[in-house]
Amino acid sequence: VQLQAFGGGLVQAGGSLRLSCAASGRTFSTSYMGWFRQPPGKEREFVAAIRWSGGSTYYADSVKGRFTISRDNAKNTVYLQMNSLKPEDTAVYYCAGGGLEYPTNRDVYHYWGQGTQVTVSS
Repeated sequence: VQLQAFGGGLVQAGGSLRLSCAASGRTFSTSYMGWFRQPPGKEREFVAAIRWSGGSTYYADSVKGRFTISRDNAKNTVYLQMNSLKPEDTAVYYCAGGGLEYPTNRDVYHYWGQGTQVTVSS
């Protein structure tokens, strides 16, 4: 199983970016896909998650109303649309897959992408 995340970059505060995470090797029809981020010098933290089947979504309070997670089951791809970006959103963003429960908990995920840098300038 491989997860490949891409779409990061440098953007000004208030701008938008869309991250993508393509999964290959197997499907996760009964599990969750998540996005986490690790700001400089801090722990990796939960951002958003989605269940492949049914599409239930979960968000960290810090991104609610600004970020939207979605998935394309046919492409085995999960997206994170990030709007109204703030400097505090600067981090390496990781996608994760294979979590069966507690989707906000990073320890439940079995597969991780390589990370993509998002930098928001003020």
